[in-house]
Amino acid sequence: VVLPAGTALARIFFRGGDFPVRWNEFRHFGPGGSRFDHHRPDADGNPITQTRGILYAAGKGRLSSLAVCAAEVFQLSRIINCSRGDPWFVIFVTTRELRLLDLTGAWTTRAGASAAIATGPKARARLWSRNVYEAFPEVDGLAYRSSMGGNEPAFALYERCRDALPTAPSFHRALSDPALMAPLVAAAHAIGYRILLG
Repeated sequence: VVLPAGTALARIFFRGGDFPVRWNEFRHFGPGGSRFDHHRPDADGNPITQTRGILYAAGKGRLSSLAVCAAEVFQLSRIINCSRGDPWFVIFVTTRELRLLDLTGAWTTRAGASAAIATGPKARARLWSRNVYEAFPEVDGLAYRSSMGGNEPAFALYERCRDALPTAPSFHRALSDPALMAPLVAAAHAIGYRILLG
């Protein structure tokens, strides 16, 4: 699937904590616990910092992109913690088209998997992502449905598409910013999560 240049994508990222990043930075430490990390572990199976990087984002759907991002990022506790790790919400517009492997259609079946790749065991999905990354060097990442965010459009972007990110975001606020409180409350209500401010 091709996302055209000018597509708005959103993410929640952490400016603090163990692995802080900037709004446009890919996470090069991995594999972590996220579904489509394509990083290779070290010889002992541990995550390491490497050239492979990943950035998870949400697209436009019926739910707000803030709700989808919050559903994914805070899925373990189902509490949107606005202070731990200094979480920020960003919307950015791509500067070139992105060629993504579409995991929402029949390709997964033809390739020997199923739609469960986006809902089943994450370790298996990470293996698929590694193999996709190596088998399809022209692919910028994966398009899938968010299992936590109501099957809304979601994307795992490989570091190959770093040049598709703009120099500045369209929207960039801390989750604790009062200007974001009304949409955050609406997002939390939509997904049934609680909000923890401090």
